[in-house]
Amino acid sequence: MFNRLIEGMCIMGKHAITLSMDQADISRFMYHLINDIKALEYMLAKGMFDSGARRIGAEQELCLVDRNWRPAPMALEVLADIDDDHFTTEHSRYNLEINLDPLPFRDNCLSEMAGRLKRYLEQLAGVAANHQGDIILVGILPTIRRSDLSLENLTPLPRYHLLSEAMNKLKGGPYEFHIMGADELITKHNSIMFEGCNTSFQMHLQVPPERFISEYNWAQAIAAPVLAAAVNSPLLLGKRLWEETRIALFQQSVDTRRATGDLREKASRITFGHQWLRKSITEIFQEDIARYRVLVAADIETDALAQLADGRVPELKALQIHNGTVYKWNRPCYGITEGKPHLRIENRILPAGPTVADEIANMAFWLGLMTGIPENYRNIAGLMAFDDAKTNFLLAARNGLQSQFKWIKGVSVSAQELILKELLPVAQEGLRQAQISAKDRQHYLGIVEQRVRAGKTGAAWMLDSFTRLRKKHARYEACAAISAGILERQKAGKPVHKWKPVRIEEAGSWINRFWNVGQIMYSDLYTVRPEDPVHFAANIMNWKHLRHLPVENDRGELVGLVTTRVLLEFYSAHPDALDRTMPIKKVMIKNPHTVTPEMLSIDALLLMRKHKIGCLPVVNDGKLLGVITELNFMNFSEETIQALIRDSEQVRGGK
Repeated sequence: MFNRLIEGMCIMGKHAITLSMDQADISRFMYHLINDIKALEYMLAKGMFDSGARRIGAEQELCLVDRNWRPAPMALEVLADIDDDHFTTEHSRYNLEINLDPLPFRDNCLSEMAGRLKRYLEQLAGVAANHQGDIILVGILPTIRRSDLSLENLTPLPRYHLLSEAMNKLKGGPYEFHIMGADELITKHNSIMFEGCNTSFQMHLQVPPERFISEYNWAQAIAAPVLAAAVNSPLLLGKRLWEETRIALFQQSVDTRRATGDLREKASRITFGHQWLRKSITEIFQEDIARYRVLVAADIETDALAQLADGRVPELKALQIHNGTVYKWNRPCYGITEGKPHLRIENRILPAGPTVADEIANMAFWLGLMTGIPENYRNIAGLMAFDDAKTNFLLAARNGLQSQFKWIKGVSVSAQELILKELLPVAQEGLRQAQISAKDRQHYLGIVEQRVRAGKTGAAWMLDSFTRLRKKHARYEACAAISAGILERQKAGKPVHKWKPVRIEEAGSWINRFWNVGQIMYSDLYTVRPEDPVHFAANIMNWKHLRHLPVENDRGELVGLVTTRVLLEFYSAHPDALDRTMPIKKVMIKNPHTVTPEMLSIDALLLMRKHKIGCLPVVNDGKLLGVITELNFMNFSEETIQALIRDSEQVRGGK
């Protein structure tokens, strides 16, 4: 996804992109920006655009994983082995992108695109296997951990470092995240690396210039129901957040605005938009130039207006660079095919996965809606408030198929009812008008219909699995099993509404589940402060059946530990203790033994045995992250014994 923010720089690989700009650099670049807009207006007025062809295209982002379903930073090594221009880098070393060649939008183009994508994925999986890895299609990989989000995993190419530096310069401080779902994520990070969690399946549709306004506005209106049917990113760092957490995460991970005390409204570079399109595609670009400062510049040698005067089609290089630094969920695109300019709409809202069949089904649904716009909806701006379309989009990202939308003329309708009763018939008719084969229409739209009727999106499958597994297992165990289950089911190829629930055994050996402390620790903690009364801690431990209670200060730093033994010793020494103001700091264990999330679990166990203790707080830079207790290892022992019993039963059965 981050590639879209630097697409202009990729297009301009032969030109000198610079971040260190003086005013002269900026002025020259802005001159070319203005001329590009004028050239675009001229080409539109003169009818120079291709208005007959309909082509489709797609870009597949994906995660590279190791044998433990963890992010595997091996993108450059894999690309070197594969040596195919269809494959390219993403901003993280554990992500890659596949660019699919455009196809005419007719006949069996959907199944043909699915076949091409499957072949590329099989090719890539074969090369990844040579590096002891594999590939997964998912909006956010459940096993990503905070340690994976360091700048060491930024792809070591100049353009990525350049834009990262530019974004950090504008931000001028840490990136702040606050996303709330069933759980809540509140954290900070010092770079844009959180964006590397996101992978998507992006779709392109070539649009006749005379229909661009109505089709772009319609794309905005249907963004919510299309997303609701396809959500596949509910887990981040072991927390259940939005059903399509990518939307919130990308918004916050690339948001360069600073918190201020004034009332001035400032626009994010990640945007759904601000209003309906009224007259021309140029309105979008004019808005972006007026609203967003130049982030990077290039030494552009050719002038777009001069190229037109010479009878050549201009590349609009400055406009493409600037357009690449503003992220729209529905993005207007300019391109040239066989010497003729064309316009496209790029749909960026959908996540990767769960399977190729699901992705192409989502594509069929969107393309059918785009080409089958009912005549009475062509002026959607007169029927629906733009703010309703924008709100619907955010609701879909949060709640998926459980969303309730405000639709045409303010009518309230559920996502499932809108899709099943109104939009799927529109998509069916749109694909028929585009002369898509009946077999493709029935197969791919049938997948969407069955998924929506069952309410079983990729997000729903993951959340159901996670909630069930968490009743007995730690967060990371559940995430490992889910990632393993996704990979196994993707290879089988059945669409997500046919997937069976994941089993904890799918997480594989104990190494994948119990290898280090971070995998097994409890992170949902009860804590007390050093100034709190002893009887307060005693009551909490009694209410919550706790044998160990960490003591932390107001900065979240571990300062001590209270145990049942500590309390027994205190009350034994003070049998008539009526002074309920005795602070915990007087009795707590100071400087308790601690471990880090990266420590091997076996080493933590040995440390507990050596010092005859039942609890180890988990800290990082002094901050309390979690605890591990003897109960963690009892659970591990139970799992191991059960596995041995299963193995022995299989052996006896084999005999």
